[in-house]
Amino acid sequence: MKEPCPGKVFLGAILSGLTGMALATGAVTQDAPPQDASLVNIEEFPQHVVGDLGFGAFESPSDTRGEIRSKRSSTRVLPYAYLDYGRFFARVDTFGIKTFKMGYGYFELAGRITFDGFKTSNSALRGLTNRKNDIPLGIGTFQETPIGAFFLNAFYDVNQSHGTMLEGLYTAEVKAGSINFYPQIGAEYRNANFVNYYYGITPAESAANGHYKVYEGKGTINPMVALQVEIPLNKFWVVNLYGRYKWLGDGIKNSPIVVKKTSQNYFVSLAYRFQ
Repeated sequence: MKEPCPGKVFLGAILSGLTGMALATGAVTQDAPPQDASLVNIEEFPQHVVGDLGFGAFESPSDTRGEIRSKRSSTRVLPYAYLDYGRFFARVDTFGIKTFKMGYGYFELAGRITFDGFKTSNSALRGLTNRKNDIPLGIGTFQETPIGAFFLNAFYDVNQSHGTMLEGLYTAEVKAGSINFYPQIGAEYRNANFVNYYYGITPAESAANGHYKVYEGKGTINPMVALQVEIPLNKFWVVNLYGRYKWLGDGIKNSPIVVKKTSQNYFVSLAYRFQ
């Protein structure tokens, strides 16, 4: 019997979760008493900023740069935002609009800022074409439940790779005095189009480089764990520390231009908390 594609299984799980929450939301909505729509919007979508806004130092913000041969990690100072304004939301690198109510959250239209691209002008990668940053657009949901928060996203790169990325992440909250700890566990799936654009080597590139053999990767699942520590300095200012460890799937780590089996990302931020 042919084994199911892991990407299709992962996609099915995400879509099943989204569909199930949508159906459950519809049932609850039908049983609920009618409410004034304007009052609901004011309560759920306040017309002012709620959350954190500041700056952060991000170490190796790219998922790609750290593991590519001869590419070293880099530190960038970038704006940091984890906030809501009406239906708009910003969650570090993910931005979007909340649409209809679904389960413990909303069905969201989302996009993501990435730094996956890299140049190939150095000697090790000569002959390979430059890889441009992807522009992921798609759908998702943030479900803040009594047992923790669930993030589900499905993105399509509208730039060069035309690849698909699926993501599922669970976050818990642990309080220790005034400090909050947010351990996370999850996985992402990147399909063959995405993997081959960033990690594959075409026959023309192999011939021009003269060192790396032709490589065509497959869709791959990358498990990951992370921890965020939130340290309030006072009522309005907060420091965030974050670290993520990702295990690269076979489709990526088997590429001849990849020298690591894992990827790490870190950041520290200082932000003003809007109430």
